[in-house]
Amino acid sequence: MRISLSRILLVLVTLAVVATAIGVVYTRHQHRQLFGELMRLERERDELNIEFSRLQLEQATWSEANRIDQVARERLNMKFPEASDVVVVRP
Repeated sequence: MRISLSRILLVLVTLAVVATAIGVVYTRHQHRQLFGELMRLERERDELNIEFSRLQLEQATWSEANRIDQVARERLNMKFPEASDVVVVRP
């Protein structure tokens, strides 16, 4: 029962080819999963960028001087002091 060197090489090469094929399939599977995750994260990034732009616009609207003045006058009943009400303190 003598096994020839060529048969051993054939079995080794066959095993190497099968292992390589399994590695390729596994790598392709990982690539597809990671690509899907990348696409999901890019969509999420784009949605967050849109929301950030909206929030910046809203912040700009709320922080305008005339808007602050309007809220101070309407809600807090504030007004600019008269010249006679201003007191200057000097050291």
